[in-house]
Amino acid sequence: MKNAFCSSFIFFFFSSILFAQFDKVNNKLSFTGDFRFRVEQDWDVQKQDGSFKDDRSRLRYRFRFGMNYQHSDWASFGMRIRTGDRANQQDPQITLGSGLGEFSTLPIGFEKIFFKASYKWFSGWLGKNTFPFEKQNELFWSDNVYPEGVFVSAKYKSDSKLFNTLKLSMGHFIIGTSGISFDQDRYFQGIQLLSEHWNNRLKIFPSFYYFKKMPNIPDGFGTFDINYAIIHLGTKVKIIKKPAVTIGIDYYQNIENLNKNDSIPQNFRNQKEGLVMGLVLGNYKKKGDWTIQAYYTYLERYAAVDFLAQNDWTRWSYSNVGSPAGRLTNFKGLELRAGYVINKKFKLNMRYFIVDQIIPYGIANETGNRIRLDLDIGF
Repeated sequence: MKNAFCSSFIFFFFSSILFAQFDKVNNKLSFTGDFRFRVEQDWDVQKQDGSFKDDRSRLRYRFRFGMNYQHSDWASFGMRIRTGDRANQQDPQITLGSGLGEFSTLPIGFEKIFFKASYKWFSGWLGKNTFPFEKQNELFWSDNVYPEGVFVSAKYKSDSKLFNTLKLSMGHFIIGTSGISFDQDRYFQGIQLLSEHWNNRLKIFPSFYYFKKMPNIPDGFGTFDINYAIIHLGTKVKIIKKPAVTIGIDYYQNIENLNKNDSIPQNFRNQKEGLVMGLVLGNYKKKGDWTIQAYYTYLERYAAVDFLAQNDWTRWSYSNVGSPAGRLTNFKGLELRAGYVINKKFKLNMRYFIVDQIIPYGIANETGNRIRLDLDIGF
């Protein structure tokens, strides 16, 4: 009887400790998740040889689940998994019926996992995380591409109405390790100065991005390497508060000299500029919000790294050489977008794209038309 009492006491004692510890951990844990369902149609997609691809209809979906642990006031850990082909960093969506077998299982992988620190004016992270520099679209860097490396930033706030904040950000991200020394890695470095003015109605964010030893074709299919040294001048202005009217402009200039690279065709060696202009009406945050947006893009071949940028606008890819990655530079086009917030967790978003190539790779310009309807559900 005595032994049974002692065993029961020990059991309940340690159970109480475990539950108490669980409550403490639970208070520091937060979870996020979302599901996207997409209806998509492509048509009039002309190939390099002048022929046309078959028109394509697809039903697609994406699932993401993340967790964050607030270790202390200044330190946290985070991670998120997602669906999608793990060989294609640009695209987490899965097409219904695209499995190799009948109702086969889904590919899932980590899109980010990191340690983050923040103390007063300083913040930074280590690991794999969201693109950390200010941007207003995906034309230079896709929202689905998560760099791996080290990032730090310092932020100064002012009480002045004319000048609100000043933020300096820097990062070093390894794209492919050499296994020898850091200077032999394939990497990406960035530095940005962000300033906000007039009660945050004006943002100015000049940046410089350097990419070392980038392959001309991703995923091990490259035949030569290229360096990029890209100056980015970005600005965003909220002209009217109600209804909200915002204008954004991004200019890109690759200052790397490509004339000495004999592997690049002569007519592409000076294709290094890009311009993106956007007009946004309305908001897209809380229940009942609506938005209408228009974007014009002119992005030359080496104004960005094409397989790290968005792959939304058209079907162009490196699939003909074995890589699933998109190649979305060397194009000009227009995007029209309309969105409505059904409630805090349900959003509708429709996007229409018209794309034309700047310089043809073959005998004809590649083109493309695409329309998408997304239902985003958060939880």
